[in-house]
Amino acid sequence: MPLLYTIGKLTVGPAMRLAFRPTVEGLEHIPATGGAIFAGNHLSVADELLLGTVVPRHLAFWAKSEYFTGTGARGALSKFVLTGLGAIPVERAGGRAALSAFDAAIPALRGGDLVAVYPEGTRSPDGRLYRGRTGTARLAVAAGVPVIPVGVTGTDKVQPIGTRIPRPGKAKIVIRFGKPLDFTGRSDDRTSLREMTDELMAEIQKLTGQEYVPRYAPRRAEPTPGGTPA
Repeated sequence: MPLLYTIGKLTVGPAMRLAFRPTVEGLEHIPATGGAIFAGNHLSVADELLLGTVVPRHLAFWAKSEYFTGTGARGALSKFVLTGLGAIPVERAGGRAALSAFDAAIPALRGGDLVAVYPEGTRSPDGRLYRGRTGTARLAVAAGVPVIPVGVTGTDKVQPIGTRIPRPGKAKIVIRFGKPLDFTGRSDDRTSLREMTDELMAEIQKLTGQEYVPRYAPRRAEPTPGGTPA
């Protein structure tokens, strides 16, 4: 576990649990060792903070590559923090640039690390669960690791889109982990990836009870970290 992440687990983690008091279910589905992908619904920026707080192992999130290349003191601090937390840079330009995130995530997963992704690709604009993009399934097949469905509720009330700071006590937060999905041996053709993604989204919906929307969520002008390429 990266040193800065360890420090955060010992300091920020307990403070977050005390402030937000999340209810956590299904921790037994988190493997003690080995790589795995955590794939969840995305309601709020607070999702990343709380997920990292309750997962006992190091959890690598994807962050926009701009956060690693900024200039000046602010840019240097951003790069230091994200590198120290073990974040994975992802290009939003698409094409070969976007696939660099997969290049970084695959060896991390094969080396036994955990990676968090949000198949919807962006935060839900209205609290509903939108169609998943196939990048998560493609990553699972390429790395040969299971996918753990994650369902989070309440974070959209604690930190609605457009607010900068989470507000404890605004809603009950529940984080549920489902049984790992094993896609080992599945084909990585377009049809198979779509089928696996739909299976994953169905499991996430079971955990959250959200209304499902069979189309992609509209992207915001400034996407948040954590989404995966299609």
